[in-house]
Amino acid sequence: MGIATAILSALILLVAIFGPMLAGDTADRIDTDAIGRHSGTEHLFGTDALGRDIAARVVVATRLTLELTLFATLIAVLGGLILGVLPAVLGRRAGRLITATVNLLVAFPGLLFVLFLAVIFGVGTFSAAFAIGLGAAPATARLVQNLTASVAGTDYVAAARILGVGRLRIIVRHILPNIAEPVALFVAQVAAGILVAFSGLSFLGLGVQAPDYDWGRLLNEQLDRVMVDPMSAVGPGAAIVLTGITFGLIGEVVAGASGGRGANRPEAEPVASTDEQSAAEAASALLHVDHLRVRFPGHTAVHDVCLSVTEGEAVGIVGESGSGKSLTALAAAGLVPHPGRVSARTLRFADRDLNRQAPKGTSLAMVFQDPMASLNPALTVGRQLAEVAEVHHGAGRAAALTRAVARLGAVGIINPEQRVTKRPHEFSGGMRQRVMIAMGLMGEPRLIIADEPTTALDVTVQAQVLALLRDVRAESGAALLLISHDIAVVSQVCDRVVVMYAGRVVEELPVGDLADGVAHPYSAALIGAVPTMTTDRDVPLATIPGRPPEPGEESVGCPFAPRCARANDRCRTEEPVLERIGPGRRVACWDPITTAVHELEEVR
Repeated sequence: MGIATAILSALILLVAIFGPMLAGDTADRIDTDAIGRHSGTEHLFGTDALGRDIAARVVVATRLTLELTLFATLIAVLGGLILGVLPAVLGRRAGRLITATVNLLVAFPGLLFVLFLAVIFGVGTFSAAFAIGLGAAPATARLVQNLTASVAGTDYVAAARILGVGRLRIIVRHILPNIAEPVALFVAQVAAGILVAFSGLSFLGLGVQAPDYDWGRLLNEQLDRVMVDPMSAVGPGAAIVLTGITFGLIGEVVAGASGGRGANRPEAEPVASTDEQSAAEAASALLHVDHLRVRFPGHTAVHDVCLSVTEGEAVGIVGESGSGKSLTALAAAGLVPHPGRVSARTLRFADRDLNRQAPKGTSLAMVFQDPMASLNPALTVGRQLAEVAEVHHGAGRAAALTRAVARLGAVGIINPEQRVTKRPHEFSGGMRQRVMIAMGLMGEPRLIIADEPTTALDVTVQAQVLALLRDVRAESGAALLLISHDIAVVSQVCDRVVVMYAGRVVEELPVGDLADGVAHPYSAALIGAVPTMTTDRDVPLATIPGRPPEPGEESVGCPFAPRCARANDRCRTEEPVLERIGPGRRVACWDPITTAVHELEEVR
């Protein structure tokens, strides 16, 4: 798409720049002997009522058409930005007045509004451009208002206000950069619409006036001949269509290039080594991630993560906040938020290469950390669950609702027939989490990714949710990828544990080895920080000194070295690689804990 857009854009631009110079004389030459000729080898689209070559006139009209389109688009964008941003920074009354004005203008039929403005400003080239630009401004303002409202309500904007940051600086620094991508995409669509609208005004005689001409006026001139010689109208018509499509493609390419919808790209070179056992595990894995990286502007959040989940297996990913757990799961589900960029040597789910194709259907289910943020408060729970069956399985509304009732009952919600008519706010936190799990079970998932499903739940409800996940696995046979910062939670549900720190996998081991077999000091510190029934209450709880690296904070050597009591000079200067130390066990540490050292030496 990028290559095609670049070629089309360059072609149109070159025609606009050099067309009047190369074809201007031909376009203006009156030939009484060639009046009204049909299309042919001498005249591609025929000639007009004065014998002028229509093809040459289409070429010459490109410059004026683009100039007027871009001029009107600039007016629409400036007007839309001003009307869209002002309500967020002005007082409440002024903001409501502007919003009401925009709503009124958007509700008014667009074409009638443009014609009304065209009559007010008068017949003429730039009067029509000004009218069309103002006519497109309300729709742009509505989009900007909606986007601005979502950004203006964030905590960082509130913090900026508290710190005394000026309104103009809030707009320029905090609001506009965060709405730039969708606005750019919309502007490209607006430009295409303005091109068509301006051509329509010229066709009606309200736009470009003689002796000037654009594509719309050329269409008007050939109106009387279109039934006799249709090719006479093909030239200006094709130019309008082709340029409008190009504007739309430009918006798509801009959105893709900014990372919002760009495809993942595999890494050219692996960073860590793999062995024959790893290759065998990868071949049989349901989900296989090899050298996964997630980048954001200015830093890399996930570094070369290798992970496999087999059919029916439960794997837990643990680590402190900011360790890259959730981003790893979101990358596997194709849900990394903009402007994140995902790349991997291999990113495969079942038989689907996620480097080239997004996950399809309901074979992969995602249970998010905050169910209230994932459920629509305006819709009933039953409607939201039924939608999954309707969209992905083609079920009718009645059948989908019946399935939703069954799934709510399967996750332990009492009276599901009544509960499907309730909205999310009528459920407790634990019940909303059950609803999210039920939504994942509306299909037939082969893998369930649960991103901290017990966060903010009390101990009793947490135990219920964990028991529910175990039951779901047993009944459906689905694999589970459980994300948690609590290593005790993972040990209750999972078969295998992957420990992450600073966006890297530092250890992988079976759950049975957690109690006394961990090799990485960070894993041992996480276990030591979890109190048990036998913990001496007279002794202060164990803590991990220091803090995790900040996003974008690059360090030399092992990222855990500044907090590790076992760190040596090699740890501070050379980053360890993830190495196998036994069946199902890997560790990235230059000085692992003694219980695993002999196994590591045997492998080396």
